[in-house]
Amino acid sequence: MANVVVVGAQWGDEGKGKIVDWLSERADVIARFQGGHNAGHTLVIDGKVYKLHALPSGVVRGGKLSVIGNGVVLDPWHLVREIDGIREQGVEITPETLMIAENTPLILPIHGELDRAREEAASKGTKIGTTGRGIGPAYEDKVGRRSVRVADLADDATLEARVDRALQHHDPLRKGLGIEAVDRDALLEALREIAPKVLPFAAPVWKVLNERKKKGERILFEGAQGALLDIDFGTYPFVTSSNVIAGQAATGVGVGPGSIDYVLGIVKAYTTRVGEGPFPTELEDEDGQRLGERGHEFGTTTGRKRRCGWFDAALVRQTCATSGVTGISLTKLDVLDGFETLKICVGYDLDGVRLDYLPIAAEEQARCVPVYEEMPGWSESTEGARSWAELPANAIKYVRRVEELIECPVALLSTSPEREDTILVTDPFAD
Repeated sequence: MANVVVVGAQWGDEGKGKIVDWLSERADVIARFQGGHNAGHTLVIDGKVYKLHALPSGVVRGGKLSVIGNGVVLDPWHLVREIDGIREQGVEITPETLMIAENTPLILPIHGELDRAREEAASKGTKIGTTGRGIGPAYEDKVGRRSVRVADLADDATLEARVDRALQHHDPLRKGLGIEAVDRDALLEALREIAPKVLPFAAPVWKVLNERKKKGERILFEGAQGALLDIDFGTYPFVTSSNVIAGQAATGVGVGPGSIDYVLGIVKAYTTRVGEGPFPTELEDEDGQRLGERGHEFGTTTGRKRRCGWFDAALVRQTCATSGVTGISLTKLDVLDGFETLKICVGYDLDGVRLDYLPIAAEEQARCVPVYEEMPGWSESTEGARSWAELPANAIKYVRRVEELIECPVALLSTSPEREDTILVTDPFAD
């Protein structure tokens, strides 16, 4: 049985939610392996809209085990609210259908406060564009070995010791930023109150997944954000605080790298980005506005308007390499309907030198000018197409050219938010 990793191959918002939901029907286990509730997935199932942030996309599918892995940083208060909200929509969530790794680090209120204070204090041009939800500071505490983890909620003495260690670091930081010291007792009391709502879901996820794998069950590994926001391979420093690329899937839940059989990269048929940072193909004209309006480009989590631009094949080829992508799912093809001419970035001009990749240095990225290849568009509608025969000839030519330029085949083609509006070329779960 094949196990599949799903990663965003751009700056996030590629439509992973729909594709993960589409694949989850074929999976037995859906495991979230990194990120926090700063990313969101919107699922549309039988006309009903589900917006998920901390929960794996598989929770809306009955008969599946959903897992939050140790590579995630978890806000327990947000999690409980999200569980309550999904339950109100008629979805059953129990410790039998949702498990949280015992070694998952928690996002505390002090992390969000620090996140927002830093962003407010940053000068123009140095702001990261964080959502302010504490993701970065929580990851900092993890690598600084001062996290409060899920398992710590079960023992009061351990919990106090963990909080005290964290505050030794945070109180001096807060003083320097002009934030009042943490109310230790109030924080401990809040953690004690939330503990009984979270602990029933705690489990040795690494053990459960390895046992499920031995039984031949199919595991779908789900990430958040996109590979261009990876802490190592993204457009640093305008990145997230964790590794987003496919290699993180194994360490983010506690299985070996040999557990990954197929990597599916989710790629939007054009390019978008939220927040600050380089964006070589960004359009600040009527075409960019048209892409944003037709694609409903507003963040699921923040509601912020996304920046829009032409498809950047050079960048996607780069992310396909760093994540070892086996095949891509090309989404939102229908947004391109009606454009007379389409452009694809095939490389960059850096001070007169042609590059086929985006350099790592921020100052060089800023000087990169996209080199475009033009293709004819199509006037016919592709929305809702479920077979190649329903696509205009020029749309097929566009897809084939994308495959050539990114050096990776299309496995799935999405033509609307509805999960059924998907053209299957290769089943990632095929044995």
